[in-house]
Amino acid sequence: MMIIIAEFFVVILKVLWAFVTAGAKWVVRPKEKSVAGQVCVITGAGSGLGRLFAKEFARRRAMLVLWDINSQSNEETAEMVRQIYHELDTPITKDGPVGGVEEVPPFQPQVYTYVCDVGKRESVYSTAEKVRREVGEVDILINNAGVVSGHHLLECPDELIERTMVVNCHAHFWTTKAFLPKMLELNHGHIVTVASSLGLFSTAGVEDYCASKFGAIGFHESLSHELKASEKDGINMTLVCPYLVDTGMFKGCRIRKEIEPFLPPLKPEFCVKQAMRAILTDQPMICTPRIVYMVNFMKSILPFEAIVCMYRFLGADKCMYPFLAQRKEAMNNNEAKNGI
Repeated sequence: MMIIIAEFFVVILKVLWAFVTAGAKWVVRPKEKSVAGQVCVITGAGSGLGRLFAKEFARRRAMLVLWDINSQSNEETAEMVRQIYHELDTPITKDGPVGGVEEVPPFQPQVYTYVCDVGKRESVYSTAEKVRREVGEVDILINNAGVVSGHHLLECPDELIERTMVVNCHAHFWTTKAFLPKMLELNHGHIVTVASSLGLFSTAGVEDYCASKFGAIGFHESLSHELKASEKDGINMTLVCPYLVDTGMFKGCRIRKEIEPFLPPLKPEFCVKQAMRAILTDQPMICTPRIVYMVNFMKSILPFEAIVCMYRFLGADKCMYPFLAQRKEAMNNNEAKNGI
């Protein structure tokens, strides 16, 4: 019994110390690690946040492996990355063997592109094998690819629901299974899950999207615990949960107009820069903006009816309805054109 009590007090001290170290990071910004020369796989790299992640990692001289279902957009991202590499392509100098100075050719990072449908596990596994064969072992995995159906539940075809779940959630299992074994062997790596605030708290009209993001977060947290239980402290995990990002994915989504100036959609560049800071300092989780942390906490302690009242006040209860209406109108217009 005394041993249990002693261990309990040790746990209390460790918890308090965790609070102290977390608070210290607010005061003293941790040093960012170098990812130069490391192989970084980014899914959904052809547009949106994936493209911005690619550009940020390129500026830090990582070796980029870009996955996307759209070959053309993926190549466009690769060209942007090559341009960044070219701008960084300046020689460096070091002391020569006899006291002089000699010029050293800079490291030449490369970018590789692969067409991959992460919604199909055979495509994921075969593409991962190509990457290992043609590029090498992966150091950083950014699970970023995502889709949204844009339909109310009862109007959404089953195929689109399945597609949302597979791309937004199941694909994380497959990419991780493909690259984690070597990370475990080397006790080195970093896995990033790009989720959403809608994986922490939900809203009406996007049941499939919310469920897929809740699933991705559950997978991420469980894997994080598994790595801790395995004492693989060289493998880091970062969960990225942004508020609505202005990438066009949820175009038309609106909260209450009086509140919107205080909670505008996030600029994609800001979102990715915040995420990069978290990744490069091995931060386990980043919510943008910080109010998302508070909303998630309040959801955990408030009665459901209180949450409903807050949603209605903010206009968050039906914020997706304008987006859904636009998607439905666009679909009807396309059907009309095809009918003509």
